[in-house]
Amino acid sequence: MLIGELSRRTDVPAHQLRYYEAQGLLAPERSANGYRDYGEESVTTVTQIRKLLEAGLSTEDIAFLQPCVQGVAPDLEPCAELLTALRRRRSRLDRQIDTLSRSREALDAYIQVTEQNTDPLVSSTCATDPLASSTCATDPLVSSTCATG
Repeated sequence: MLIGELSRRTDVPAHQLRYYEAQGLLAPERSANGYRDYGEESVTTVTQIRKLLEAGLSTEDIAFLQPCVQGVAPDLEPCAELLTALRRRRSRLDRQIDTLSRSREALDAYIQVTEQNTDPLVSSTCATDPLASSTCATDPLVSSTCATG
C-alpha cells in the first residue's frame, strides 16, 4: 500500500509516517519507481508506535522496544531490555513530575504573598481591567495604591 493509504487507515499524517521511517520505526519496501510500499503489518506497527508515544515513550525508546512489541494493544513480550527501558522512562517521568511540583509550589508561594500584600479592590481593578490603568494614573487615591500595590 502507498503512504496515502497507510495514512488514511491509521489516521496518521504522511509526514509523520516519513518521520517514523527516518527514526527507524517503520521500514517500507521501495517499488521500482521509488515509491514507499507498506505491507499490511505496517498498520499494526503504526498503531503500536502511536500507543507507545501516548504512553510517553520517546521514538528512541520505541525503536529499542520494537522487537518486544506484539499486536496492537500493544502487548509487550518480555525481553531483556524491556523492563530496563520502561523503568528508565518511568524515572524520567518521576523527575519531571518532581520539577513541575516544585515549580507549582514556588508559584503558589508567589500567589500567596501577592494576595496578602495587595488590596483586592485595587488589584482586581488595576491589574485586570485595561481601562482602569487610566484611572490608576489620574485618580490620586487609586494611583498611590496602584503604585504601591
